[in-house]
Amino acid sequence: MLNEEMKTLIRNHPAGMVATVNKDGAPVVSPKATFVIIDDQTLAFGNLRSPGTLANLRGNSAVEVCFIDVVTRKAVRVTGTGTNLPKSKADADLVEAFEKPWGIYIDHMASFVRIEVSKAEMIISPGYDLGFSEEELVDQNMTKLEGLYRS
Repeated sequence: MLNEEMKTLIRNHPAGMVATVNKDGAPVVSPKATFVIIDDQTLAFGNLRSPGTLANLRGNSAVEVCFIDVVTRKAVRVTGTGTNLPKSKADADLVEAFEKPWGIYIDHMASFVRIEVSKAEMIISPGYDLGFSEEELVDQNMTKLEGLYRS
């Protein structure tokens, strides 16, 4: 399901925009920045401040997450089912997956949200269709980011 290109993008840009459905049936998007890859069909994020997301998942477990590399103009969209697991009920492998990248936050995580992936796809900028190379898009976007943050 998740190929190596997708996993690399997610590892390098672990902040995902998580979409759930609220009790009124409306989509709700919330950023989550503590994602880990468990295996080719499973992702998880730590619950730090996610009361709305958890409430939505209790009512409807459908979830979609988008990870984006704004410099290369590539993204990964993941669709699946989310389950909230209290830390006390999480298996050792799940807890261990968070220790290296997010160890400083683990004591503050009340639970983990495990996402079973049913679909994953790469999304690339139309700039590639116009003939721009990845190097050219990186140069353009780094120039823009430098202007925003180094001016």
